[in-house]
Amino acid sequence: MTLTLADIYRGLGGRHPHDALAAFPIESFVIDSRRATPHSCFIAFTGEHTDGHHYIGDAIGRGARAIIAEKVPAGVLTQTLRPAVDPAPTNVTGPILFLVEDTLTALQQLAAYWRSQFNPTVIGITGSVGKTSSKELMAAVLRQRYPTIWNEGNLNNEIGLPLTLLRIEAKHKYAVLEMGFYEEGEIAQLCALAHPHLGVITNLGPVHLERAGSMEAIFRGKSELVQALPPDGYAVLNWDDAWVRRMADLSPAPFFRYGLTPESDLWADEIASAGLEGIRFRFNYRRSSRKTDVLHVHLPLLGRHSVHTALRAAATGLLCDLSWEEIIRGLQDVKAQLRIEVTPGIHDCTLIDDTYNASPPSSIAALNLLDEMPGRHIAVLGDMLELGSYEQSGHRMVGRRAAAVADILITVGERAHWIADEAITAGLPARQVHHTTTIDEVTTTLETIIQPGDYVLIKGSRAIGMETLVANLSVSPADT
Repeated sequence: MTLTLADIYRGLGGRHPHDALAAFPIESFVIDSRRATPHSCFIAFTGEHTDGHHYIGDAIGRGARAIIAEKVPAGVLTQTLRPAVDPAPTNVTGPILFLVEDTLTALQQLAAYWRSQFNPTVIGITGSVGKTSSKELMAAVLRQRYPTIWNEGNLNNEIGLPLTLLRIEAKHKYAVLEMGFYEEGEIAQLCALAHPHLGVITNLGPVHLERAGSMEAIFRGKSELVQALPPDGYAVLNWDDAWVRRMADLSPAPFFRYGLTPESDLWADEIASAGLEGIRFRFNYRRSSRKTDVLHVHLPLLGRHSVHTALRAAATGLLCDLSWEEIIRGLQDVKAQLRIEVTPGIHDCTLIDDTYNASPPSSIAALNLLDEMPGRHIAVLGDMLELGSYEQSGHRMVGRRAAAVADILITVGERAHWIADEAITAGLPARQVHHTTTIDEVTTTLETIIQPGDYVLIKGSRAIGMETLVANLSVSPADT
């Protein structure tokens, strides 16, 4: 089943269809006119910094077959159709602009319509840290047997998730959907669109605390996923996290526990890091009161914190009736390991690039990975944003761990001085701590400090621009 102009018309409330629209397939939906292609639909959003309506002409010039917009810009010649009012045209002469009152509402309405045409098992995943890596690994496991779709990158919000739903095809048996959170009600809205059958919770921490207001608010917002599950679904809960354990009483679905304790249904023990070669541990799966599966595994996942990522993916596979052979094969899919990249750097150092984003829990996990490396350890840590009342204490907590791991600590940003100050208080000599304010200053400092064999961790919120630092310090494999 291919989505067509007729589906857009019906999905946006059109009540007078005509076969003429069904002859025009729509292959993709884009919100950036530069990504428009023939047979695409461009959705014009009005954002904080730009108005997508100004780029409708550009999208049409690139071949867009359909436009969803709130207004018709001057000088753009196209058929205009108000789905809730106008009958479908009997003759399509060019691109059609579907005129709606609100493009976000229209996108979500269309996504809900398209989702209703199919019956994949939807797996929702949310939490404070580890959503994206877990989503990728869960999808890698499921696609060992089933055609599976999942969010691209971190398209996990009120725009990104509907765009993913619009990519569903009849062949898809599973959809793994990451669900982001800023404030209460958001995940409930995403669940109303996606209708998840399984809900996976990674953990709860003070990420986005500035917007949410409190940990209780974060708990209420994240728990909207398990509350939306059907009675025949499953809530997959991190039993090592006290906040997540509380969700067991909120879900109409039964719960499946994973973690590092035998209280769980699936737990890991005998954990050992092999550095850049991955991790080794033992899976324990309580199949019944009398039988427990035990498997020793070696996976290409970096850091001990990745054991929980593997547990989430394995739990999903077990609940979806995959064999252990299929689950392990999916867990060993190196293409699913996206978050941390290890690359050669200047002066024969090794860069550990974890610049995707930063929070206190993820920064400590990255420092734990650095601690598992040989040689001298250099930690470059930037500001962590949106921590609200937890801002200073969160940075200081990371500083204490940095003092125990790093031989040299370099911080960058207005808030990161708390990391530096706390590291010195915790015992790291002041001469081995450098606080900077710009990426250029960090680059200059590192160029004089780095020695052959060093391992350099680079971690910080994306707004700080830490990825620029990685580019400054990287060398191509041919140059090493």
